[in-house]
Amino acid sequence: MVKSMTGFGRAEYNDGKRNIIVEMRAVNHRYSDITMKMPRRYSFAEEKLKAIVKGVARRGKIDVSIQVENLTEDDMTVRLNTMAARQYYDNLKELSTMFGLQGDITLQMLASMPDVLKAVPDVEDEEEILKSLSVPVAQAAERLNDMRIIEGAKLAEDIICRGGLIQEMVKEIETRSPAVVSNYAARLKERIAELIKGVAEIPEDRILVEAAIFADKCNVTEELVRLSSHISQLKTIIAESNQPDGKKLDFLVQEMNREANTIGSKANDIAITGHVLNIKSEIEKIREQVQNIE
Repeated sequence: MVKSMTGFGRAEYNDGKRNIIVEMRAVNHRYSDITMKMPRRYSFAEEKLKAIVKGVARRGKIDVSIQVENLTEDDMTVRLNTMAARQYYDNLKELSTMFGLQGDITLQMLASMPDVLKAVPDVEDEEEILKSLSVPVAQAAERLNDMRIIEGAKLAEDIICRGGLIQEMVKEIETRSPAVVSNYAARLKERIAELIKGVAEIPEDRILVEAAIFADKCNVTEELVRLSSHISQLKTIIAESNQPDGKKLDFLVQEMNREANTIGSKANDIAITGHVLNIKSEIEKIREQVQNIE
């Protein structure tokens, strides 16, 4: 199935010690680019958590936000830095003596100094924390994937519809093409008749030769066949897709546009030119949609 590269997923999980909230936002990108914003203390789990996301989203720029709220004090330790406290005390005593200042150095004063008392995360069981983080990450990734599948189905429907419109215009051009040559021969005959004005006979053989040369120059049969083939491939890829096919579809759309340009440059007919312009318009709309496909 075709999947969009845009989407959103959210999950919340409580393991009894911490409440974990995970949010994922995905947008278009040529490759896989996963950025994780999480507390530094859990950075050891980043690569394994990214692997979970890559399992369901193999292309696109995905921003993952992980918030952790500790519910207990089991994983937090307050540490006393006696060396820092001693240095603060000695320096304060020196200032007091140097400037003749009055006042006592109190416990409250020392405790309030930076780094004397510091709460330090006490992460001991990394496997347990990784397991707790993996649960909401996997849930959010699955919800992100569900949204991408839903949007992908809409993109596929629109692309198939526009491919059908192009196919109809290809048939119109196929129907119109034989008349272009006969119309050219008729116009050529009229111009020659106007020039010679009955003085000589109209050179029918020369008209046939010129018409044949013109027919060869404006023949777009090969281009129409290739364009029809590209549309069939487009439908097949979308119908049978089981992997990221966005780049493949993008290449195919480029080929469709190239065939349309060639048809437009070879066709010497206003009606066909009009069809080509409409075809190019639909191809451009398909290209825009393909940019959103994984």
